[in-house]
Amino acid sequence: MSDPVRIALVGATGLIGSAVMAQCVGREDVRLTGIARREAKLPRGIRMELFVADPAKWGEVIEAVRPRAMICALGTTWKKAGEEEAAFRAVDQDLVLATARAAKEQGVERFILVSSVGADPLAKTFYLRVKGETEREVSRLRFDRLDILRPGLLRGKRAEDHRPAERLGLAAAPLGNLLLHGKYRQYRAIPADVVAQAALALAKRAARGRFVHDNDAVHRAARTLPLIAPEPA
Repeated sequence: MSDPVRIALVGATGLIGSAVMAQCVGREDVRLTGIARREAKLPRGIRMELFVADPAKWGEVIEAVRPRAMICALGTTWKKAGEEEAAFRAVDQDLVLATARAAKEQGVERFILVSSVGADPLAKTFYLRVKGETEREVSRLRFDRLDILRPGLLRGKRAEDHRPAERLGLAAAPLGNLLLHGKYRQYRAIPADVVAQAALALAKRAARGRFVHDNDAVHRAARTLPLIAPEPA
């Protein structure tokens, strides 16, 4: 058996970050380390470290941990940002780029960025434009391997987050998915667990290059994550 891949996770307190941690319970092929601004609830049975530090110190944490891969699941919402562009950029762009630069400086080889369907630096929508600009700048850092995940509407339970409009969209997602075909398939809702599985699977891949994954590609990557062997009775 090959040595486990050491992976750093930023954004552990969010929906995708929580799903990544849950997927690592019982896994022997990865060694997960979380880096966060505040404490996060860890899944029962997981073996991992969680470093709580000011983002200005994250570079020092990365230097100490020396991960081979990093999963970046940082992100906020328009509502949480107070519907202010500067506050939204501070997390979804500035913090992501600062983290990516620190990772590059400390020799991280593989970077997995959770972005959004429709991300485009020329998009008319502010949210998608920021996501696209962030993808572009992270790409310029030239990691050995960069995987950009562009999931559609994320399905999963968000802690302490009450957004009626999104809950309504999630409730209608199964029916809505049936109506989205062809080029619109990329907008289908997708479980956070699937995105987490894909991120872990891609973090283990050594092939170099820049890869962008829409919903279908995320599903395909998730299916390549080896199953956990059941414990002996």
